[in-house]
Amino acid sequence: MATSDFYPAPAPVARLIEELHKLPGIGPKTAQRLTYHLVRMPGEEALALAEAILALKQKVITCSRCQNLTEEDPCPLCDDPGRDWATICVVEQPLDVLAIERTRGYHGLYHVLHGAISPMDGIGAEELRVRELLARLKGGSVQEVILATNPNLQGEATAMYLQRLMAPLVPRITRLARGLPVGGDLEYADEVTLIRSLQGRQEFSP
Repeated sequence: MATSDFYPAPAPVARLIEELHKLPGIGPKTAQRLTYHLVRMPGEEALALAEAILALKQKVITCSRCQNLTEEDPCPLCDDPGRDWATICVVEQPLDVLAIERTRGYHGLYHVLHGAISPMDGIGAEELRVRELLARLKGGSVQEVILATNPNLQGEATAMYLQRLMAPLVPRITRLARGLPVGGDLEYADEVTLIRSLQGRQEFSP
């Protein structure tokens, strides 16, 4: 009897490996290691993980004002009377809000785009939450918009696009100062770098 070249994984194992491999930053080897770790995990811990994932999908929504992730609408930041409602900081992802909030150096509101313009990846302005941002500016109460998109090609393209659209709607448009490393992401920046970038922001001109 001929022997096969490999021993196939059980179907549930193979399926989980395939699903984990779809996550960003998870290669095939990492997906395999995670899967076999989950196989060895006690049942109650695996169940807790599964319940956390289900709760994430069932309870987390986007704020109708700032588009950040929340369980309540509006989110606690938008509903906080102590925030500076005349200033909006525009970021690419919800993780960027967490990064800036950790500095405790910014007290305005946010707007989350959920991405950046990237023609190579097929992401245009219509895929971002730009329309919702412009609607927030039409009342005239916003006096400054801080463009805090990432300092890479996609972030710069997004900032220039937004600046052209917002110029007639808001008196002041600023960009985070160059304390942030070019090509880096906000979520990986340390608190000191982020504070200096916020404090040293400048008028934005394409």
